[in-house]
Amino acid sequence: MRKTFLLLILTCSLAIAGRAQALRAGVTRVDITPPLGVDLWGYFDRSGPANGKLDPLFARVLVLEAGRQSVAVITLDLGRSFGPPQIAWLRDKARRQHGVGEVMLIASHTHSGPVIDDSYEGGVPEWEQRALEKIADAIGEAVAKLKTARIGAGLGQATLGHNRRIVQSDGSVKMLWRNSTGQQTGMIDPTVGVIRVDDVNGNPMAILVNYACHPVIFGPDNLRYSADFPGAMAKLVESSFDEKPICFFLQGAPGDINPMMDKTPLAENADALKIEVGEQLGREVARVAKTIKTEISANPEIAFLSEQLRFRNRWDLDSMRQMLTLAFPPALAKRYQRYITPEIVTPVTTLVINKQIALVGLAGEPFVGLQLLLKARSPLPMTFLTGYTNGYYGYFPTISAAASGGYGANTLVTRVEVGAGERMVDRGLIHIYRVLGKLKDKPEQP
Repeated sequence: MRKTFLLLILTCSLAIAGRAQALRAGVTRVDITPPLGVDLWGYFDRSGPANGKLDPLFARVLVLEAGRQSVAVITLDLGRSFGPPQIAWLRDKARRQHGVGEVMLIASHTHSGPVIDDSYEGGVPEWEQRALEKIADAIGEAVAKLKTARIGAGLGQATLGHNRRIVQSDGSVKMLWRNSTGQQTGMIDPTVGVIRVDDVNGNPMAILVNYACHPVIFGPDNLRYSADFPGAMAKLVESSFDEKPICFFLQGAPGDINPMMDKTPLAENADALKIEVGEQLGREVARVAKTIKTEISANPEIAFLSEQLRFRNRWDLDSMRQMLTLAFPPALAKRYQRYITPEIVTPVTTLVINKQIALVGLAGEPFVGLQLLLKARSPLPMTFLTGYTNGYYGYFPTISAAASGGYGANTLVTRVEVGAGERMVDRGLIHIYRVLGKLKDKPEQP
């Protein structure tokens, strides 16, 4: 155990910029919508691949630079972020061609985007490689637009969703996927986190939105590409400012949070409902964003930390093989073979800006309790958890959720050992305290 702990410390990547005259920022976006005919993410019971496009899928890029440290924060209108080889390719491209040291990829988790895997037998699909190349070029475009920036953050509230796991009096869990009556369920986090990035004159360049809710207004009968409600939210926010800033959606910890009107059939006007829900969130975002007073820091600093954590597989591997064969169609069972590994190695990625704003990214679907735990324990009031960040390793339930059960808590899609989510939160907190100088590398004198 001691050796493992020391290895984690030694492999932690810590890069903190020294003093700089100014924080600089550059923003852009690029359309990464695949061609028609690609299989869609998220539902097992679709009748076929994508046959249309309701709205475009974007990659939005914000490059932040302070001194010699820079990072590209990239949000994706996708079901998950790319696999490790593809992320490594993009990081290398960003460093070598554009001088950007790190990348932080955050997917919205829309279920109306293309299927993505960690690896492919026949090589990376053409649409995905093209998307990666577009994103790499967009990083360069954002670098070319770098200018002195002001930054600030604020909080609002919106209730779009419900906790889809109802723990009953006998301790068992009943899944409530759709909650059209708005009944009280379990824990949610209604907090809307907003980060505003302005130019030196106070004109908004980027508005980043952190919120926890599955983007599943559309169900399996929708075969069109769509960003779901986050896309409608971004459109309203951008139109609320004369300067038309780019709006980024930083998905939170929605592992057990569904929208009230989950999987609305197309025949029940899901298209309009997607806009209605997105605009409900967008109005609150715009309100909060307009109250934020951005500032130029006297000592701008960007700290980016990425640490690989190792977890045992929660399940018996032979049982997993048998379940895959029995529970899933052959093509899907083959795709899920990657779940059958004795160990899962997943990153925890932390970005701290000016020692004031922190993003802690987990590479999967965290339950909302982990988001609340992080915020309650963080020394920075403006601390935000992001899911689907720099990889995808299934669901991350809390210990209590793993004990009570339900989808995502004790099913095949939850393969990390019990307690992994809390350990990830711990590492993110340790990252933040290190950046703040509260944790030292050397012992104090007795």
